Amino acid sequence: MTSCKQTSKIKSALPSSNIELAILGMVIFIILGLNQLAMANTSPNLFITTTDIENMRSAIKEQGTFKQAFVINKALVDQQILEAIVVPMPEDGGGGYTHERHKKNYKLMVNAAIIYQLTQDERYADYVRDMLVEYAALYPTLPLHPKRKMGKQNPGKLFWQSLNEAVWLVYTSQAYDLILSSLSKAEKEKIELGLFRPIVKFLSVDSPETFNKVHNHGTWTTAAVGMTGYVLGEPEWVEQALYGLDKSGEGGFLRQLDELFSPQGYYNEGPYYQRYALMPFVTFAKVIQNNQPERNIFEYRNGIVLKAIDTTIQLSYNKLFFPINDAIKDKGIDTIELVNGVAIAYGLTGEAGLLDIAKQQDQILLTGDGLKVAQALDKKLEQPYHFDSVAFGDGNDGKQGALVIMRQNVDGEQALLFKPAAQGLGHGHFDKLTWQFYDKGEEIVSDYGAARFLNVEAKYGGRYLPENKTWAKQTIAHNTVVVDEKSHFNGKVKIGNKKHPELLFFEKNDHITISSARIDSAYKGVSLTRTMAFIDLPELDPSLVIDVFDIKSDSKHQYDLPVHYKGHLISTNFELGTQLTNLSVLGKDNGYQHLWLKAQAHPKTNLSQITWLNKNGRFYTQSSIVDDDSSIIFTQIGSNDPLFNLRNENAFIYRNPQSKNHTFVSVLEPHGEYNPSKEYTINAVSKVQKLIHKKENNIDVVEITFIDDRQYLLAFISSENNQANQENKFSFNGSKYQFNGRFMFLEINK
Repeated sequence: MTSCKQTSKIKSALPSSNIELAILGMVIFIILGLNQLAMANTSPNLFITTTDIENMRSAIKEQGTFKQAFVINKALVDQQILEAIVVPMPEDGGGGYTHERHKKNYKLMVNAAIIYQLTQDERYADYVRDMLVEYAALYPTLPLHPKRKMGKQNPGKLFWQSLNEAVWLVYTSQAYDLILSSLSKAEKEKIELGLFRPIVKFLSVDSPETFNKVHNHGTWTTAAVGMTGYVLGEPEWVEQALYGLDKSGEGGFLRQLDELFSPQGYYNEGPYYQRYALMPFVTFAKVIQNNQPERNIFEYRNGIVLKAIDTTIQLSYNKLFFPINDAIKDKGIDTIELVNGVAIAYGLTGEAGLLDIAKQQDQILLTGDGLKVAQALDKKLEQPYHFDSVAFGDGNDGKQGALVIMRQNVDGEQALLFKPAAQGLGHGHFDKLTWQFYDKGEEIVSDYGAARFLNVEAKYGGRYLPENKTWAKQTIAHNTVVVDEKSHFNGKVKIGNKKHPELLFFEKNDHITISSARIDSAYKGVSLTRTMAFIDLPELDPSLVIDVFDIKSDSKHQYDLPVHYKGHLISTNFELGTQLTNLSVLGKDNGYQHLWLKAQAHPKTNLSQITWLNKNGRFYTQSSIVDDDSSIIFTQIGSNDPLFNLRNENAFIYRNPQSKNHTFVSVLEPHGEYNPSKEYTINAVSKVQKLIHKKENNIDVVEITFIDDRQYLLAFISSENNQANQENKFSFNGSKYQFNGRFMFLEINK
């Protein structure tokens, strides 16, 4: 296709001669006409091509996974098209009847259109045509949606926000492409003039702030307009979708690919929104590839789309995505966005590990790539997908912090998520240097995720609850240091987006994965450095997490370090001081107003130990160094929550009330087993006996002593100036040690 940029250059150099002008005009007309013809003369050729259709028609004649999927989908469509077409006047917000009806309609149109192509039964095409005609009659009459949220999101007409309108068009443009060959000229004109052209104008020319925005809303919108441009033979729309309304490259789909992903394919809003944004990225990329393969879209920016698909898989544990930022915790790898992504990636690469994920997803798409996946699974070509320990750089340059994943396979897979990542735009939480821990398929040290009942209209219209801002985003809701009961960046998103932690190092060997990061801008005059080590040795049953959180300031502050845990409190090695008859609220704002103060303790020894039991049947003990001034506070979420919007989850908080510099040091130890069915309990008590921390010449040293007198030493240096092969020396308990690089871990009493 000739670029519209080139056309603009031609127009700017128009000759003055009438003859030359006429000739040039004819040339331009022919070029644009050929472009439009090339984009519209083959149908279908948007997401599913004519070649795909031929292959799928052959496949449904033979027994196999693909035919089974076809039979199931056809039966569902057959049942649905027996019902009367309903295209209601928009009234409801997210989750309400009209909202869900319009969602159901676009899915039904796509499914029916695919069945039409596979069966060549006109009934399905007629059903889609009739529904599109209904929409073409309705859409020009619509005002802005009555439930639009003023000042928050750009409103739609069919839906309360224009984002949903764009999603609707991404799907509906595919349905139109699939039935286009069955329509008369008059039917095409009615549908295009009444529906597609008005909705494209509304989403693009009439909504430039969203169309040009580098954000998942902008991604959906540009994909919707670009895909419709291909179907209707409008190359100008495609160019605007790719380069922004003015085609300068300051906005548009390619700018989104440049800005929203790190070089490794990590999306800056986190896994939940990476999953959501993935759909328009992979769908539009596939459409571009089908229509303009010369653009090499899947090679763009070193294959960023394929990297994004793989990274989305890596950002999961036990089939669920890590719930950082505004995340619904039930979302996982079986979401339709990733099902599409895996199928497309397999169709392009043939990587057998992707088939393992596809098998777990247990959803076969009726597409060309879905057919490839189905046939490969029938041949049992899948191989285990490899989940790795990796630091995903954040920001478009990969240097704005990182999201660190550490994994071990120890008697049931374990994962530690460490988050020295960037803010994550408006969906980001104020939780620099937080962490989460997973073991035997369950959350152990948890993150609240988002405060929202998605699409449950009775709960605040299905939108983010007010408590998402007052609790879920606040720092105290996460497992990281809070200074003076205030959130990072004082809870200001604009400030947070300008600042990010620095990943000091990430290293691993056969038995230890370790990472360290620092941020000096979360609080004025306070430097936060956290180092986390995930250790797996055969003699450590089954593993250890060592956490060293160092705080430096020129003035005194209160430092709180919460641990949000999942499970039932079993024991402590200190008296709890539990509030038996009256509960008070822990604080006034910044999330503290939502915490009940249930107990407060002052351990008398320098080693505090807290043990809880998770529903996976394993015990977990947090052993921590505490000084005489420190206390431990036990809390539960639920205060100042008049509508019961928040889950009643538990935490304990290490509090140092008045210090300039302080270091929180702890070890998380999974151990033992509880089996109520068979009535036995094994190793319910921690084996950690002593924990010592000292600092010498910028080297942190942590000694762990177990009850069987085994002793281990972790030494690391978190200075940003340390070189990979630099020799580091220190003395500890009368012995001298040296190591090269960032860290050393060894047993010292063999």
